[in-house]
Amino acid sequence: MPVGAVRLFERPKSGERAVLVHIDLPGADHDSLDEFYDLAVSAGAEPVASVTGARKLPEPKYFVGSGKAEEIKECVARESAQVVLVDHGLSPAQERNLERLLNCRVLDRTGLILDIFAQRARSHEGKLQVELAQLRHLSTRLVRGWSHLERQKGGIGLRGPGETQLESDRRLIGGRIKQLNKRLEKVSRQRGQSRRARRRAQLTTVSLVGYTNAGKSTLFNQLTATSVYAADQLFATLDPTLRRVALPSGEPIVLADTVGFIRQLPHDLVAAFRSTLQETQEAHLLLHVIDASHEHRDELIEHVNGVLNEIEADDVPQLEVYNKIDLIADAEPHIDYDQAGRPIRVWLSARTGAGLDLLLQAVEEHLRQDWLTVSLRLPPEEGRLRALLFERNLVEHEETDAEGGALLILCLTRAGLEKLRNEYPHIDHWLSSESEHTTRLAVAG
Repeated sequence: MPVGAVRLFERPKSGERAVLVHIDLPGADHDSLDEFYDLAVSAGAEPVASVTGARKLPEPKYFVGSGKAEEIKECVARESAQVVLVDHGLSPAQERNLERLLNCRVLDRTGLILDIFAQRARSHEGKLQVELAQLRHLSTRLVRGWSHLERQKGGIGLRGPGETQLESDRRLIGGRIKQLNKRLEKVSRQRGQSRRARRRAQLTTVSLVGYTNAGKSTLFNQLTATSVYAADQLFATLDPTLRRVALPSGEPIVLADTVGFIRQLPHDLVAAFRSTLQETQEAHLLLHVIDASHEHRDELIEHVNGVLNEIEADDVPQLEVYNKIDLIADAEPHIDYDQAGRPIRVWLSARTGAGLDLLLQAVEEHLRQDWLTVSLRLPPEEGRLRALLFERNLVEHEETDAEGGALLILCLTRAGLEKLRNEYPHIDHWLSSESEHTTRLAVAG
C-alpha cells in the first residue's frame, strides 16, 4: 500500500511478545529499565524476557556488541518473541542490521513512545500531531533492505530514468508532512484565538505539568469534578483538557491538564506538540506535579525542568505539588513557604483528596503576590456595584462615611481591575490612584 494512503497512527493489535534490551551507558539513570518495562506494557506489549549489559560506547553496527546481539537472537528464538524493544535511540542502519540478524521487528525507544502516543491520541489535533511525528521518524528509516525499494518502476510509458520505490515513498511522505503541517497551522490558529479570548476575559491560566504517571489527571479530576481518563500507566492521557476552577475567594481560573513528560522525550514529538505545549508556555502559573513517593524524584524533577527549558517555558512561575503522600508513612498535607512568605511547595494526595484545599489556597496566595490593593469610594446610589464587588470576593475592608457612601479596599489582579474598568468606565472617578500599588501580602506560615 502506498505510504501516503496509510493512517500511520493506527497500529497493529496489542499483546505482542517482546524482548526488552537495556544497555547501561555512562551517566545512565538508575531506574531506566523499570521505566522502559512500564513503557512496553503501556504500549500493549507482553515483556517475556530482558537482556541487559554495559558498554562505554554504542557499537556502530548493532548498538550492542556482536556477542550480545547473538544472545538477543537466542532469547528471541527461545521465547518465540515477535518484537525486540531497545531502550535507546537506534540509527536507521543499526535498526536494519538488528532486524536482519534477529529476523523480527526491532523498535527503539523513540518508536515505542510514538506507538504509545498513537494509541492515546483521541482528538483530531492529537492524531495529526502523532502522525506528523511518526512520519518524521519514518522518513529517516525508509531503507529497510527490502528488494522492492531499490527497483526501478517499469512498464509501458514508464521506461526511462524512472523513479525508485524508495524515492517514491520519500516523495509521498514529504507531501503528507507538508499537508499535516498546514492542517496543524490551522488548528494552532484556532487555539490561539481561544487563548486570546481567555485573555480578553481576564482569565488566569494555571497549567499542570510533571513527569508522566505523577498523578496529574487524577489531581485534575479532583479539582474540576470531571472524569478525564486517569490510570496507573505512562501517558494515560495525551490530549490537553481545560476546565474552570474557582479559588477559595471565588476568583475563577482556567486549569489545563497537559501531556506528561519523560526522559529522552523524542524531539519529533516535542516539535509536533509545540502548539499544544503552548498552553504551558502562556500559563500564568505551572503546577509541577511530583510523585513524592518515587525513589528518584529529584532526577525526575530535573528531567521535567529540562523539557520546560526545551519548550521555552522555564521562566513561567512554578508551584511544586508533591503528590501521593498517602504512600509515605506519617506524611501530612501541608504548605511550604519561602523566606519571603511565598508558597513554593504543597504536599497532598490526589487519590484520597487530602490537601486539595491547601493547594487551592496556595495557588491563590501565589497569584495574589502580584495583586493590586485599590481604594474605592462609592456614593450611596452605587449599591449595585458595591454588591457586585462583594459577590466577586474583591473587598478586603469596608468603612461607611458620613454621607452614607462606602470606602472599600479592594484586592484584585491587574487584569481584574481592567475588567472592572471595561464594565464600569466611570469607576476611575471613585478610585484613589495613589493607593494603587503592587502588594506582597503576608501569609501565615
